Amino acid sequence: MENSDRRVVLGLSGGVDSAVAARLLQHAGYEVFGVYLDAGDPSARADAIATAEFLSVDLSVLDIREMLERQVCAPFAEAYLRGETPNPCVRCNPLVKFKSLIDRADELGAAHIATGHYARVRDGMILRGMPSNDQSYMLCRLTREQARRLLLPLGEYEKPRVRELAAEFGIPVARKPDSMEICFIPDRDYTGWLAARGSVPGPGPILFNGQVIGRHEGIHRWTVGQRLPGLYDGRKLYVAEIWPDESALIAVLWDDLFHTEVRIREASWLIDLPDAPIRGSVRVRHTKWENPECTIFPEGSGARIVADSPVRAPARGQAAALYQGDRLIGGGWIV
Repeated sequence: MENSDRRVVLGLSGGVDSAVAARLLQHAGYEVFGVYLDAGDPSARADAIATAEFLSVDLSVLDIREMLERQVCAPFAEAYLRGETPNPCVRCNPLVKFKSLIDRADELGAAHIATGHYARVRDGMILRGMPSNDQSYMLCRLTREQARRLLLPLGEYEKPRVRELAAEFGIPVARKPDSMEICFIPDRDYTGWLAARGSVPGPGPILFNGQVIGRHEGIHRWTVGQRLPGLYDGRKLYVAEIWPDESALIAVLWDDLFHTEVRIREASWLIDLPDAPIRGSVRVRHTKWENPECTIFPEGSGARIVADSPVRAPARGQAAALYQGDRLIGGGWIV
């Protein structure tokens, strides 16, 4: 089937952002088809169906629970048990969400896919969105094919204006609160979710300068950069490393959290694979302010990144997004 350039498959979540994205695409002359990726939340599913009916969008409901478990949930749990800090949304986007949208677009002969992410696209390039709510970091492991077909209608907007548009359009979910949760852990209880899946690490030592200064209740309860409770000799301490084999937390002072060199594995590139060091900038977590200039040295399937100014607490398993100017050029997993 030949792809239609005026057809687009949109991830319709049941929230405000994707609903406004759908209406903006319709106003731009696109024929919009919705896909709701069902992870088992009946309330969100009902909102997506109601929104699709209001917008006159043909909606497909796709049960992704098995795919989500295999591609995201199981690796997420395994990473925590290895003392890593996984980012399930960055992993889910290319492997589950955008893959599902591409598959549906191919079925319908649609040239484009779209989401309600706050980032911009131009000529197949992904660019940062508005500074107050840029979400380009979450897209750093998309494939070039996914990026080439992507439309992001909210890229030029800030969230308050999107709320206003939702009200102006009369969208039923206009006042729905933003979701700050992982779809498969709706109550945000990571430790409870991990415990329900089986064994979790037991207690272990907290080490500072090689000395045991306390105990913790399990490495899965901690992430690199997190502050430890209380004071040690009147000083605040933070988790700098997690040693899963010893179930140990390595504590340091604030200044020792910062590093100029970061290595990533499984680099995914949105540009031609560099054959020499290139200049860019790096973001090691989804923040608005930590994005120092750097030199990127491709190494095998990964890269070594040397930042001009130190980054705070790069955590194993977390994503590092790479940019040149406003352009997102790729990303990988910190090792």
